[in-house]
Parts: sequence; structure tokens; C-alpha cells
Amino acid sequence: MVSVRSVVDRVGPTLLHALQVPDDSPAVADVVIAEPGGAVAAGDLVLGVATTGPEDAAQLVKQSAEQGAAAVLLKPPLAAKPAVKRAAKASGIALVQVHAATSWAQLVWLLRTVLDALADESEDLDPGSGDLFRLADAVASVVDAPVTIEDTNSRVLAYSARQDLTDPARVATIMGRRIPDDVLARFRSRGVFRELSRGRQTIFVPAQRDGTLPRLIVPIRMGGELLGSMWAVVAGPVSDERAAAFADAAPVVALHLLRRRAHTDAQRRASAELLRGVLEGRANPRKAMAELDLSDEPHRVVVIEVTGGDGRDAEGLRLALLERISQGIGHRPVATELGGLLYAVVPDRPGPGGWAELREALTTASSRRGGAPRAAAGAPGEIGDLSASRLQADEALGLLRAELLGERVITFDEAWTALTLHRGATAAAGAKVAELGPLSALRAHDETGKAGYVETLYEWLRHPGDPRAAARELRIHPNTLRYRMRKLLELVPMDLDDPDVRLALITQLVALRWS
Repeated sequence: MVSVRSVVDRVGPTLLHALQVPDDSPAVADVVIAEPGGAVAAGDLVLGVATTGPEDAAQLVKQSAEQGAAAVLLKPPLAAKPAVKRAAKASGIALVQVHAATSWAQLVWLLRTVLDALADESEDLDPGSGDLFRLADAVASVVDAPVTIEDTNSRVLAYSARQDLTDPARVATIMGRRIPDDVLARFRSRGVFRELSRGRQTIFVPAQRDGTLPRLIVPIRMGGELLGSMWAVVAGPVSDERAAAFADAAPVVALHLLRRRAHTDAQRRASAELLRGVLEGRANPRKAMAELDLSDEPHRVVVIEVTGGDGRDAEGLRLALLERISQGIGHRPVATELGGLLYAVVPDRPGPGGWAELREALTTASSRRGGAPRAAAGAPGEIGDLSASRLQADEALGLLRAELLGERVITFDEAWTALTLHRGATAAAGAKVAELGPLSALRAHDETGKAGYVETLYEWLRHPGDPRAAARELRIHPNTLRYRMRKLLELVPMDLDDPDVRLALITQLVALRWS
């Protein structure tokens, strides 16, 4: 049930002030404009748009009450006239005063949007995109042209069903759910988005040589923030009246977008907290699978490190990156932030929404003030194994951070050789194996003379019997390699023909290099 009081409270005291609201007022159903001889249904909010005098206003109040209306809305000074207030009290109907400067057309859209929002809340429904599509249809009837509602990234949030006036650009925009890049570039070259950011009330873009029809564009703003824009496909220049009516609808759309964003943010926070529980092994996997809308197939945990920023805007950079890499892929990954890193869960499959698609997006992405992000994926597993996949992703990311691998994006299963060496080196370093035998003497000599003997021995052992390959790794001539090997063996005699000696030295050198 949507009450008169809840509508007034939601719109706020800036626009509406309840002069009288009976305790037994009927539930609000719709908004109508009072017309001579016009019918009023039960639960209507009746707007006295054409009411001019106290007697007319009092009569409107009585008639509306007789037909079961919920409230009558009037502007000052009529609403506060004693005769009007007496009529409302005697008839048992709510009387609401509308701010004098309020546009009636804007108030109609605002009230209907608020009614939709309150109805959704009372029925515990999500404010989905269906309401926004209906709103696009309503705006299209106001401007008498097909309309799209878009966010600040030029993605289509809703569009009107009306298609009597269209062109390839509109078709491509609706099909791709965003303005195509080539069309976007043409509008940008004409300064459209610069004008949007400046807060112009309406922007008219003439027809273009490629056949793109004219556009009438209105920014959607609230409290100085640009939330998106509305685009109408028109045949030519639009009259001031139509343009003003189009612009009057923007605050209503803004209210809906803010409500939609608040609901989406709340859902995202709840999903992020649940996913954190899954990654840390605290949440019930089956419950999480249902609530996070994860399919019953192997998934990977992907950890993403965004470089750049000064710490204060690091979270914004991570969220912006996720938003950007999610554009154009089949299904936005389920994601959360944990310990300053971004974690996403994706199915381990090719095609839309899978790891292969996300990997390609990550490979080509760049952070706003840094280079390409580092990203590592754990091995695929069932939902109950996601905490293990997260630990694997963290370990693989550690190799990227230490620059032990040349890639920026890697999977745990691809990095098995590096992981084996790293784990072995970590264990060997803990046992202080590098302090045994003659290697410490070579290291001391390198620290004083910078001869590069340790590095030379490492590459020589990695490329047995192939001095040219070892020399290439060191970027020296093969003869220089042979000379260094001869000198280091004179300095520290070792039997390199003994396979156990070579194996022990490799273990020590790996411990130095990979730990």
C-alpha cells in the first residue's frame, strides 16, 4: 500500500507540503490532471492544474472526494485558502500544496516515478530496467520521437518501443546496447559530450553525411552530477516547446537512475561480502552459488592488481577497471575487493562470460594512470574449491609482482615450472643451502669485483653443452663465456663433470635467484 504521506515524504518538502492528510486516506494508485467533466478513479492524486479560484478549488476537492480520490494537489495561494481547507476537512480527503515554481509536467513524471518506486518497495521487488523502458516510452510520447536513455559511458539503459523514425546508428546502438565507436567518434568530434558535461539543457545535432538523422540530446543531472543522457531521433530542428518538454522529463529520469543505482550498489555490496566469505572459506558454497548466480561448472578465481593512483583513489581505479573490462563481454564477472586487490570469479570456458574472454579484456586493458594491470588466475574448480583457487591465484600473482615472469596475465596451471622453482627455492633458502660449499666465495668475489661469475655459472649450468645459448642469455660473446668459466674455476675449483656437483650448484643458484 502506497500512502499519501509516503508520497509527500519521498518527493520532499521542497516541492510538496501536506496541509491535511486524514488517517483513513485511501492508497494512492495514479496521478491525474483535473479536467472539466473528467473522471477520477479511486486512489488518484488529482492535480488542479487549471483551477483558478477558491470556489473552483473547493468544488474540485468535493468532487474528487466523492469519486474516492486520495488527494488533491494545488499551488498557492489556492491550497491554503480557508474555503478550500474546510472543503477538504469536511470531505475527508488529503490536501497537498505544490511549490509555486514547480512545473506541472515535471511533477506528473516525478510523482509517477515515486509511485513506481514505492510500489516496488512495498512488494519487495527490485527496481529493474522494465520501469526505465516504460519511462523511455513515456518520454518518447512527450518529445514525439524515438528515445534512448544512456549512462555516462554511452551504454543503453533503456529505449522506447517507438521505431517510426530510425537510422543505422540507432539500430546499432540498440543492438549493441551502446553507441558504436565510429558513431561515438563522430558525435564527439561535434562537441556533443563536451556540451553534455557543461550542463546544456538541450543539444541539437543536425543530420550527418553518412545518413545519421538529427538528434535532440538532454543531459540527465542531479545535484550537479551527470548521470547520463537522453537521445531522441528527430526529423529536423525541434520547436522550443517540444525541446522544453523533453528537458522537463530529465529530472524524473534522474530520480529513477539514482534509485536504480542505489539498489544496484546495495546488491553489489551484499554480493561482494558474500564472495569474500567464499574466497576466505567462511560461506556456504551452495548458498553462495545460488545468490551470486554462479553456474554449476568449474570456475577460476582471478586476482587483479591495478597499478597507479596514490592510495586515496585506488578503490576507484579498481572499480573503474572492472567496469571497463566488463564492457562488451558476455557476462560481468562476480567480483569483490579484498586486501587492496580485485578478485573476480569466472567460468573456466571459452566464449562469452568465460575466462578466455576476461583474459583477453585484461590483456588489452590499462589502468587510468598506470600500465596494464597484473592478473593471475587460480586453477579451475567447483564452487567449494574457490578458496583454494584464490590461494593459487595469489601465489601466481606473487611471481608477476617479483617480475620472475615476463607476462602480465597468467594462470596457475601455466606457471607450474616457475612455481616449482619458486617453492623449491623458498625451501632451500630457509635451509640456507646457498651458504654451503664454494658458492659463497664466488658471490663474495662478484660483490667486490663485479665479475658476474655467479650469473655466468647459472646460465652455463642451465644450458649444458650449449655455450652459445648461455652466452645469448648473458648477452656476451661465447669466447667471453669460456674465459669467465676458466677464471671462476681457477678462483674456486669445482668438479663440474660430477652430476651431483652440478645438481647441488643448481639448487643453490635457484635458491638465490627465485626465493
